Amino acid sequence: MKLIAPSVLSADFGHLADDLEMINRSEADWLHVDVMDGTFVPNISFGFPLMEPMRKYCTKPLDVHLMIVHPEKYVERFCDAGAWSVGFHLEAVDDPLPILDLIKAKGVRTCLTINPDIDVKRLVPYLDKVDMVLLMSVFAGFGGQKFIPETMDKIRFIKAEIVKRNLPTLIEIDGGVNAENAAELFAAGADVLVAGSAVFGAKDPEEMIRKMKITA
Repeated sequence: MKLIAPSVLSADFGHLADDLEMINRSEADWLHVDVMDGTFVPNISFGFPLMEPMRKYCTKPLDVHLMIVHPEKYVERFCDAGAWSVGFHLEAVDDPLPILDLIKAKGVRTCLTINPDIDVKRLVPYLDKVDMVLLMSVFAGFGGQKFIPETMDKIRFIKAEIVKRNLPTLIEIDGGVNAENAAELFAAGADVLVAGSAVFGAKDPEEMIRKMKITA
């Protein structure tokens, strides 16, 4: 599976409806929604008020990435607000299983995420309990960061575990993704690539999305 999920964090919020219509026209598969609380990460993005217009104008599935503390308090509300998938950070919680159950009870896809400094092996016990794992290839909190090359080995490791156990779990990559490394990321075993500034900062965002898909 080779999917592209542009990150709305890099969109022009003064013309959000226009950018969402562009996503609708494009070959993008999902819209990635980064939610930051200023505590788990040193930045604040947006929350429920923007979920409504995104759900209204965007026809693509909303892939919500929670970079917050206490995700158990909010996952159900994001599900109700129109999320197609909801992910949260393994390192932000003591036990992810009850939170995953809350998401599943809403009929929403589940995702477990780790930052680059978290041992990728910590995801292994949960590979059969989630729909997707998200490997951050930069540190969560800001767009436009440079891709961390060591992510490639993490992708290969997790992919091998998934294949060995014959699981349907997807691998998503977020951070520093662009047209130059998309093919290599897919070849390593990634299924979904999140791209923010590479898409919305491009002269022709639709063409950039198309290029990332065809170069795969």
